[in-house]
Amino acid sequence: MLEVREHGLVISFRAARSFLGHAFYHTAAYWVDSLLVDTTCAYTARELLDALSTRTLTVEQVVNTHCHEDHIGANGLVQQVFGVPILAHPLALPILAEPKLQYLQPYRRFFWGWPKPSQGQPLGEWVETEHCRFQVLHTPGHSPDHICLYEPKMGWLFTGDAYIGGQDRAARPDYDIYEVIASLKKLAALEVTALFPGSGSVRMNHPTAEIQRKIAYLEELGAKVRDLHQQGYSVRAIQKRLLGKEPHITYLTQGHFRGVYLIQAYLRDPSAKESRGV
Repeated sequence: MLEVREHGLVISFRAARSFLGHAFYHTAAYWVDSLLVDTTCAYTARELLDALSTRTLTVEQVVNTHCHEDHIGANGLVQQVFGVPILAHPLALPILAEPKLQYLQPYRRFFWGWPKPSQGQPLGEWVETEHCRFQVLHTPGHSPDHICLYEPKMGWLFTGDAYIGGQDRAARPDYDIYEVIASLKKLAALEVTALFPGSGSVRMNHPTAEIQRKIAYLEELGAKVRDLHQQGYSVRAIQKRLLGKEPHITYLTQGHFRGVYLIQAYLRDPSAKESRGV
């Protein structure tokens, strides 16, 4: 399913695979001034193309915020139809060319599917359209190749998965919480009028305050984790005390997202960078 909404000059395409009449785990693409930011997932690729065609929207270039399958799913089809460049962080380019280089757990294959290959080009410091000029901000943490786009004249911020609302209760085993917080602080320093996240839940009212609240939550949680760890509590005990029982996402992802992983992320030495694949 695909839900199309207008937010001033920005059009959002909020997508999800429908199963038994319900949509699960939304992702989003955004169109503005012939630029397409992300392309949703493979299961909604044709719907995205149909929606662009119905509204007679031209696409002159695509920017991927990162290489996860729910953000590059229609890359191949968009590139085939429009013949446009696809821009991404250099670390993302091998995955765009061969998506199966990236391992997808069963739940990721079920909800979002395998993208078709596309040919990407490395992003520079700015992305320009006819009427807009977007600053490219490297925002790792969710993934090493993650970038955000910021249009300073309009105050638009396209965050991909660098900012997702809510309070994190679980994480992947490769989650870099300190890079997540550093990236959020970079975004919070901007003058933002509208926030366009990868989930499609657009924030038009006090978006900077939303980012600041997320930073405060993550930092407060981290302080509590480290304090309990110094007192001798085990990772499991800290998780149960601060986060409660494992959330539903733990079971849906067969343990790929777990509260324990979030606690462990805080206990890694932030000054010691691990070598991680995308």
